[in-house]
Amino acid sequence: MLKKILPLLGLLGGAALAQTARPELNTGDTAWMLVAAALVLLMTPGLAFFYGGLTRAQSVLNTMMMSVVSMGLVGVLWMLAGYTLAFGEGGNVLVGGLGHLGLAGLQGALTGTIPTTVFAAFQAMFAIIALALISGAVVERMRFGAFLCFGGLWSLLIYAPLAHWVWSADGWLYRLGALDFAGGTVIHIAAGVSALVAALVLGPRLGYARTAHVPHNVPFVLLGAGLLWFGWLGFNAGSALGAGQTAGLAFLNTLIAPAAALLTWLAWESRRSGKPTAVGAATGLVVGLVAVTPACAFVSPWAALVVGVLGATASFWTVQSKRRLRADDALDVFACHGVAGIVGALLTGVLAWTTGSGRPVGEQAAIQIVGVVVSVAYTGLGSLALLSLVRLFTPLRVPASQEVVGIDLSAHSEQGYSENETGLGAPVFLGGD
Repeated sequence: MLKKILPLLGLLGGAALAQTARPELNTGDTAWMLVAAALVLLMTPGLAFFYGGLTRAQSVLNTMMMSVVSMGLVGVLWMLAGYTLAFGEGGNVLVGGLGHLGLAGLQGALTGTIPTTVFAAFQAMFAIIALALISGAVVERMRFGAFLCFGGLWSLLIYAPLAHWVWSADGWLYRLGALDFAGGTVIHIAAGVSALVAALVLGPRLGYARTAHVPHNVPFVLLGAGLLWFGWLGFNAGSALGAGQTAGLAFLNTLIAPAAALLTWLAWESRRSGKPTAVGAATGLVVGLVAVTPACAFVSPWAALVVGVLGATASFWTVQSKRRLRADDALDVFACHGVAGIVGALLTGVLAWTTGSGRPVGEQAAIQIVGVVVSVAYTGLGSLALLSLVRLFTPLRVPASQEVVGIDLSAHSEQGYSENETGLGAPVFLGGD
């Protein structure tokens, strides 16, 4: 059965492929997947540095803590119920079966050629960073406790079902033929759209539109971007669930697309403002990583370059016009993850033929459009409902006085810097009342 399936890899997602057959344990594949899982875990601290550097010094700890706490919160929830809701056997087209609550029944089982325990751990890392990504839209104004409540519900009720739809052999989008090799739909579109909704619900930061909230630590941004790129190699290549040709292609494309996106972003930036910036370089490479994620094992290297260029172009101009959205998406999560994820998902359908496999372009493109529309609608409406629910029990936003001085002390009784350094990254008022 597996020999018949492998030539048709272009029709399958990497995570779901392993559920179609159960060959014998392969220690080489297992070793690679253990490394890949560790690489993906590193992405969340990398994101913490990336986001932390982009905020004001007075809120750097709270910003980074939203990523760090996601590792604890989602790690526990994935064990309790998240995994089985996403990949549990005996489910239906909408949600997985409940036979693996508490990760019961995984010991000794195989997913493809690796232990199912390793597969569950690898997928946990995906669920963790998906939630952490959302935090970038609400930094400097969302209560830490409210973020925890929303994040827990989001992980179980939005992320896990969407992962089931796209990556489980029982999922309806998987059966339809939607292509998402490593999470362009499940992670980046979901996080980007949810982030935009959260920003709209919370409202803008104080002084938004007349205050420039400048990055307080650009080296943090560059460090975070570098860690993200490093970890993303495991994110994409690991989604092959083995050490082979598919992983090799995904790895290569995860080098090419962000490289092209980085240069594209700097080119647009230079044309618009006259100078390329370090923040622009870091943002561009992250956008390229996002755009190529759904396509990385389905397209050729030259097609990956095209994905990087177009993804960066779409995201760059979305950032330039962000105020038209009337949402203070503080760190441009929707523009960099939602838009790039949408572009990547659509281009996957258009360019999958470049590897010599897949459905006719028109048919696959139509399926990808369905996947994108469904993901946007489900995550957007679902996030709105969850935020409304959380708001019934606790305020979503910190008091204005805490927002002005930064929320590190009020939320955590700690500061990222000594008192004589806390002026770093303070808002620059551009005029007005």
